[in-house]
Amino acid sequence: MKKKLLTMLLATTMVCGLVACGGNKANNDKKDDTKSAKSDKYELALVTDMGSIDDKSFNQGAWEGVVQYAEEKNIAHQYYKPVEQSDEAYKDAIALAVKGGAKTVVCPGFLFEVPVFEMQSQYPDVNFIIIDGAPHDAGDNAPIDIKDNTLSIFYAEQQAGYLAGYAAVKDGYKNLGFMGGVAVPAVKRYGYGFVKGAEDAANELGLKDGEISVRYTYVNGFAATPEINTQASSWYKDGAELIFAAAGGAGNSVMKAAETAKAQVIGVDVDQAAESTTVISSAMKNLKKSVYDAITSIYDGKFEGGQSITLDASKEGVELPMESSKWANFTQEDYDAIYAKLANNEIDIPTDATTEDAKGLTKACKLTKVKITVE
Repeated sequence: MKKKLLTMLLATTMVCGLVACGGNKANNDKKDDTKSAKSDKYELALVTDMGSIDDKSFNQGAWEGVVQYAEEKNIAHQYYKPVEQSDEAYKDAIALAVKGGAKTVVCPGFLFEVPVFEMQSQYPDVNFIIIDGAPHDAGDNAPIDIKDNTLSIFYAEQQAGYLAGYAAVKDGYKNLGFMGGVAVPAVKRYGYGFVKGAEDAANELGLKDGEISVRYTYVNGFAATPEINTQASSWYKDGAELIFAAAGGAGNSVMKAAETAKAQVIGVDVDQAAESTTVISSAMKNLKKSVYDAITSIYDGKFEGGQSITLDASKEGVELPMESSKWANFTQEDYDAIYAKLANNEIDIPTDATTEDAKGLTKACKLTKVKITVE
């Protein structure tokens, strides 16, 4: 274990760097006389999931919430990158964060479920915020076990996907695609909502049966690859005008294909407009706000530990970034109206809990205007 921790420390130093607080110099600058610079301890920490801290996706969105709170309150903060994707590596990174002084550790992603399950008991005085996951032991059908020092946060991805599909059809797009990373619950919910939103918008516009087409698949990964680029290029060549890429970093492969095809992409999780001119909008989880609010609750003595919460439109947990979106016909007024319906729970959207796979969407969404092809 000592050897592994030493390896982790060296990797973290090389990859992460030391993060400044409140606009000051780096925390290892001993000439800086701020409170945070007098100590090598980092009170707030985040351990990255797959990908990097600047992945324009899940890690970055959660980290921005940490940074916002830490810089406002001048609290030392740091992130830690596991040496590999495994429960042991994730636990080692959490242990390193705690050794580094962390009192709160943010863990973005369902891959932290087993590591946090173990670490929440090992470090009862440390608060854990796990995003898109709930702690449980290893093994199939292991029960959820959330200790009082842990908050589990989920999002209503089906509502974010719904907004994207609804806006796309309202804007005039008829040949759509959905490329999910892996068929995990969160990605499924994005896709199901996307199809339902497209159907409802088509009904409102009075379109003909089958006038909207949605090509639907999972690319079996969250990293950009030439194969995904080729697949997306093929879809665009076959007539797709817009693809919703709910696939993390793999979305960059879709964006490159869209650039060549002069077509459009909907990003995911965070506002990905800066990634490519082809990104017309993004189906977002309000990661930054939710992490910021959770950390605030800890310091205000109102931490909701011991439970799992789902952030939906009623809690501003999901959104489209209308300020950076490039819709031609879908207006802010349109957005506000449909968002209010979601917030008031007036729209029924299938989820992974009600529909096993995308092939069941024709029945679950009562599709008539949308013709879905699942690959």
